[in-house]
Amino acid sequence: MTEPNFDAETAANYSPRNYRTPDGAPADIVIFTITSTERNTSKKSLPSRRLEVLLIQRKSWPFAGQWALPGGFSKETETLLASAKRELQEETGVENVHIEYFNAYSEPGRDPRGWMISHAFCALVHEDTLASRRAADDAADVRLFPVQEALEMELAFDHRQILHDALKHIRHSMLTTTIARAFLPEEFTIGELYQVIETVVPEFVERNFIRKITSTRSRKGIIEEVRDSRGELKMSSRYSQRAAQLYRFTGFSPQLSIYS
Repeated sequence: MTEPNFDAETAANYSPRNYRTPDGAPADIVIFTITSTERNTSKKSLPSRRLEVLLIQRKSWPFAGQWALPGGFSKETETLLASAKRELQEETGVENVHIEYFNAYSEPGRDPRGWMISHAFCALVHEDTLASRRAADDAADVRLFPVQEALEMELAFDHRQILHDALKHIRHSMLTTTIARAFLPEEFTIGELYQVIETVVPEFVERNFIRKITSTRSRKGIIEEVRDSRGELKMSSRYSQRAAQLYRFTGFSPQLSIYS
């Protein structure tokens, strides 16, 4: 006796029209960068650094004229990641950026066009990557804004909340990975490294930073002292009156654990 094939029967009777599905699955992209400006002072000093975010000015309804995160609707023929990269390129001209997924937004009524579940991506990139940015597609303008200024703006949709969450995500990455290296020369001083971290995480304070970053077991191997061809410690007075020791990242990324 042949057993009934319930899977085949279910598939034959299934229709997506029987289920309510979202009206769209847009991708929103938060692109942070650290801008650097030389100080106009008589004494040598580190450049002024500021954390900024890339925003577009919307060209059409809804929220025409308001500033928003770049993004748009995904197609059924592409992944959400591919959609995010395409929308970023189409609206801002920025491409070849490594972005990572960090959250979904599904609050009812978040979009006046209908039931939209947005998938958010973010990245912290070097400012040179954004040098060729230009407004295109649905964007009337594209600019960099200081993050704190952007958080005080009336951004379109729920983009202020997305920006707030992305900032927390990128700050966590700054403190738990070596992404700071993207904003430093190959050889740098401890002061330069500290400043990059502090730019992204303003509340970061570590009085024993030098000792911890060079000797604490969980961090050992992340950076190392630079020596010249004679084996002597290499120093730099690029941003200070007194020469400071130069360091470089080793390429080692420790796997930190709350249990060890």
